[in-house]
Amino acid sequence: MANTKYVFVTGGVSSSLGKGIIAASLAKLLQARGYRVTIQKFDPYINVDPGTLNPYEHGECYVTDDGAETDLDLGHYERFLNVPTSQANNVTTGRIYQSVIEKERRGEFLGKTVQVVPHITNEIKERIQILGKTGDYDIIITEIGGTVGDIESLPYIESVRQLKWELGDTNALVIHLTLVPYLSAAGELKTKPTQHSVKTLMESGIKADVLVCRTEHELSQELRRKLALFCNVKPEAVIQSIDANSIYAVPNLMLEEGLDKVVLKQLVLRDDDAPNLEKWNGFLNRLENATSKVTIGLIGKYVELQDSYKSILEAFIHAGVENDVKVTIESIHSEYIDDATIKEKIAHLDGILVAPGFGERGIEGKIKAVQFARENNLPFFGICLGMQMAVIEYTRNVLGLKDACSVEVDENTKVPVINLMEEQKDITELGGTMRLGAWDCQLVENTIASNAYNNSLISERHRHRYEYNNAYKDQLEKAGLKTTGINPKTGLVEIIEISTHPWFVGVQYHPEYKSTVANPHPLFVSFIKAVKKYSQQK
Repeated sequence: MANTKYVFVTGGVSSSLGKGIIAASLAKLLQARGYRVTIQKFDPYINVDPGTLNPYEHGECYVTDDGAETDLDLGHYERFLNVPTSQANNVTTGRIYQSVIEKERRGEFLGKTVQVVPHITNEIKERIQILGKTGDYDIIITEIGGTVGDIESLPYIESVRQLKWELGDTNALVIHLTLVPYLSAAGELKTKPTQHSVKTLMESGIKADVLVCRTEHELSQELRRKLALFCNVKPEAVIQSIDANSIYAVPNLMLEEGLDKVVLKQLVLRDDDAPNLEKWNGFLNRLENATSKVTIGLIGKYVELQDSYKSILEAFIHAGVENDVKVTIESIHSEYIDDATIKEKIAHLDGILVAPGFGERGIEGKIKAVQFARENNLPFFGICLGMQMAVIEYTRNVLGLKDACSVEVDENTKVPVINLMEEQKDITELGGTMRLGAWDCQLVENTIASNAYNNSLISERHRHRYEYNNAYKDQLEKAGLKTTGINPKTGLVEIIEISTHPWFVGVQYHPEYKSTVANPHPLFVSFIKAVKKYSQQK
């Protein structure tokens, strides 16, 4: 019998049903019962990773400690489980084919014709089991991206079929997430899409062991029996996933439905200990019963798609709970900020966060937002590009160097306060070549950052090519823009602050990636505390 058990999560009927949230919720329940659990995401697109994808295409690109650019669902996994993920937790078709082709070039297949079956499927199965072979986990949940029936998903579905057969029914199971739509004209829920989705899965040789049904309305017992009968699953394995007010409520909904019990029973694992969700429910209770409210402007370039800034939005929820405050986010497109609109867009807010991004679009709007926050003592938080905009704004409007800019925006600028990193200058390939992953940062004592972290040395995740130009550091420091965090090895400026401002901090790294339910990020907590104070004084 295998030591590690495997759970596969597939999706049908429609995309964006929340496979990642269901996987993370199940993992949370299993973890709360004492099992060692991790989750991995297999994406069927041919990109090697999401690093070169536009945020409008695929939402944010999440970065792990080991420098992997990954799917945003890995952020959900970390936020729910409070366990770091790695390169091994996210695999794409591009990476699979790249690996197989490299093996073929090295002659590892001994002259065989390389085919989808067995070569691609073997590679997928190997990747699925990498984490299982470490001995660190009792259960591994694998989310298969896309929707059953998609051409690009077929090799993954075939790999799951083979692996389930090889491991046996007590060591692997398949959860199929589907949609049960409500037709308002008929006034009823319809099961036919789910039946067709399960049929498509069975045509690929996989029988779903558990059905999780996304729905806007309660599933009756009669409808559940119908689904069980037509989809060939046990009645207790038809799980309702009704819309929730918060993703953090989903583990409790899955507990009520008995999802964890059904999974443990099939995997022949003990299910006698009730999950210990005391801390989780404490967080949820505080989230639902916050006693005050604040409104923060998220100044960005991709605000039309909420998933573009998913980790930032979740970090605000965590920090809000820590400060007993409900955080409302106003998304503001930086392209539409100018002298005529800035007061109307920003003056009513309790704080602003200028978000990360790439390219020149919307840059001047971000700079104007920073200036407004600086001049009006409005709490300001700049992340990555947001920090760089703060440096440019200060150089232009306080130092008086009006030509100050980033080389990313104007490669011929006479005042390149933000410059291309030295090691980036000869790079021609864009994918996976930025400064990525966890890097150390030494903090200056008695600053906003050091007080927030309550530490002198921290480690944070990065994703950038351009950096603060140290040639202007002395000038800026004398003028009041303090450097309060530096990478001890490279001298890279990581944090800037204005000490005379109530809360003005810019960071080159991405603190949002490390905020979890169990450990809200200290900088976000400090920022929301300042925002709350500003709101009360206002």
